[in-house]
Amino acid sequence: MSNRGTSVRGAGFARKRAALTAGFSIAALLLTGCVQSQREENTGTEGEAAVDSTFVFAASSDPKSLDPAFASDGESFRVSRQIFEGLVGVEPGTADPAPLLAESWETAEDGLSTVFQLKEGVTFHDGTPFNAEAVCFNFDRWYNWTGIQQAETTSYYYGSLFRGFADSPENAVYESCEANGDNEVTVNLAKPFAGFIAALSLPAFAMQSPTALEEFTADEIGGTAEAPSLSEYALGHPVGTGPFKFDSWDVGQQLELSIFDDYWGEKGQITKTIFRIIDDPQARRQALEAGDIDGYDLVAPADTQSLKDAGYNITPRDPFTILYLGMNQAVPELKDPKVREAIAHAIDKDALVSQTLPEGTKVATQFIPEVVDGYNEDVTTYDYDPERAKELLAEAGFPDGFDVTFNYPTNVSRPYMPTPEQVFTNLQAQLSEVGITVNPAPAAWSPDYLNQVQGTPDHGLHLLGWTGDYNDTDNFIGVFFGQEKLEFGFDNPELFAALDEARGTSDRDQQTEMYKEINEQIAEFNPAIPLAHPAPSLAFAPRVTSYPASPVNDEVFTDIELSE
Repeated sequence: MSNRGTSVRGAGFARKRAALTAGFSIAALLLTGCVQSQREENTGTEGEAAVDSTFVFAASSDPKSLDPAFASDGESFRVSRQIFEGLVGVEPGTADPAPLLAESWETAEDGLSTVFQLKEGVTFHDGTPFNAEAVCFNFDRWYNWTGIQQAETTSYYYGSLFRGFADSPENAVYESCEANGDNEVTVNLAKPFAGFIAALSLPAFAMQSPTALEEFTADEIGGTAEAPSLSEYALGHPVGTGPFKFDSWDVGQQLELSIFDDYWGEKGQITKTIFRIIDDPQARRQALEAGDIDGYDLVAPADTQSLKDAGYNITPRDPFTILYLGMNQAVPELKDPKVREAIAHAIDKDALVSQTLPEGTKVATQFIPEVVDGYNEDVTTYDYDPERAKELLAEAGFPDGFDVTFNYPTNVSRPYMPTPEQVFTNLQAQLSEVGITVNPAPAAWSPDYLNQVQGTPDHGLHLLGWTGDYNDTDNFIGVFFGQEKLEFGFDNPELFAALDEARGTSDRDQQTEMYKEINEQIAEFNPAIPLAHPAPSLAFAPRVTSYPASPVNDEVFTDIELSE
């Protein structure tokens, strides 16, 4: 949608949204009773058949932040998508961009400026008008971050996609923003970025109330780059234009939202939402079976059929994910390309998929799914070959193998990795067969694991993955390998330059061929091992008759349909 000279129109684009009201602050033992009493308040008077308008969803973890600009995880974004909206949304059921707060846009021939026509009559939850000045306030906020605000552990998406800040303009993609009256705004780029429009569909680039950002000191982040602490805004005062407004957050227990009465779009059946924090997949299933929740994501592969047989609704997502084994080249052994190749040959991906991942999961040969432009059918692969792995280890000077730390997350489920402990155990056994002894290094997902793997050089092999945010190759391999990262510990100027050139190329056919070549370049360099494209699914109570499953998790609860 950001092709040269194109204009995108959205005639009356209106995403259904829904709502919720709450008042919560109860001990964990009383949560079920609280949910029940709240539901009784919303079922209508005696003799009436009313839909229960409270929707209870089990989240696998707390949000990392209520400020989506300082978040990169799915649970943060699940909540953000209810509270916030961006200039650009996603076409329902796809990964393709569509108008949202911007009704249309037009990009100049050189790709360096885009004029957005904004939706009129929209207000933030605190009454602040949404207009061109608010748009520029948000863009300039991101661009002017300094210090810890720029750390990968905080502004992950802005740093990855816009590359530079006001104190490093030579690297920056963004240049300036101009308000052309209340309902038109021009965003200028310093260099072409073919994925610019699609990138704006990310919750990280949602529009936030300038009033609230200033009042609650959103940019006052403490701690260190390795372990940043949240601002007052990010802990309890998020303000967007979305269908739901924030009510309360009891960390480790539940988060509650309620309907925004002045929402510009359609409101659905739900008037109250509660996100229950349940980190264990088995506990989430039990909560569904007990009637304590209406649904949950990341169903354990072993549970899908039995839940379906018991009358629960299973909603699959199309796979738009990648699970990979990262190899930190700051570790001397992993810096050796023969060792990395040996590890690749040591892994039986078919066994890993069949034993630990959901039905419908595909074995990965590269870091993008087949549906993304640039997928290379002829990319170099490393077949499962334990004997070849041993030969390569001997050639590298490790005839008896070696020891390495293996970092993996605990008490969490991700769309690309619903059972990380099982994946770790499976890979640990496979690596041991070729003489590689792994030293387990489990850590809680947030903040410990993410900060350790992405914010420090102190890790070895590690499990991570990605759920694509929009249909653009740069959103996968550009985010992973477009610049130096502590996660992988390598410097490859040739690869960085190739990715930088491709992301600025507006000719789609030319860009596709460039990405095919880059995927081969990545495969030969082998900085990480693509394992699988998992197909996650959700489970719901029978009363949830329709759920807007999205390959990029762009699921707004106003689109949910409920029966009595």
